[in-house]
Amino acid sequence: MVAHDLSGHLAVVDWKQLAVAVAIPLAGGIGGSLATANEIKTWYRSINKPSWTPPNWLFGPVWTALYTMMGLASYLVWRQGGFEQQALPLAVYGLQLALNFLWTPLFFKVHRLDLASADIAGMWLAIVATIRQFRPVIGDLALLLLLPYLAWVSYASALTFWIWRHNPTRTGRAKAA
Repeated sequence: MVAHDLSGHLAVVDWKQLAVAVAIPLAGGIGGSLATANEIKTWYRSINKPSWTPPNWLFGPVWTALYTMMGLASYLVWRQGGFEQQALPLAVYGLQLALNFLWTPLFFKVHRLDLASADIAGMWLAIVATIRQFRPVIGDLALLLLLPYLAWVSYASALTFWIWRHNPTRTGRAKAA
């Protein structure tokens, strides 16, 4: 398949690499969701949450869109020289992705709201760093693809911090209300 590259020239799309780039964040998100489904039905329902908590059904579609855009952005960066020329931008992307995947078990599985709060703060910083690393490589497309993710994680950060502060324990583990 032929498409235009970032400079307007025709470029070949490596569909296999694009699929892998999109599948990695999607697989992590799906894995985290499957691993914590029971906790969402039990523990998460019972803790204190703010009135501005989104409905549970919204998380799946939002994360699917965000993970797809993240994967596309990483593919576009990879396409501009692979891991040899884009090692730093892709490493920073990998860091934020690892922090993203870590948040789910910290929050939902082990109920460590203190650690989940620290993780999401680090994730937010890593997303900003990813945007800063990706923008020189793929231009404003980095903003288009990653600013929705940053906005959602900003909201999720506020939600995580609120839940942590309103479900306190001495160990950082939230107990059911």
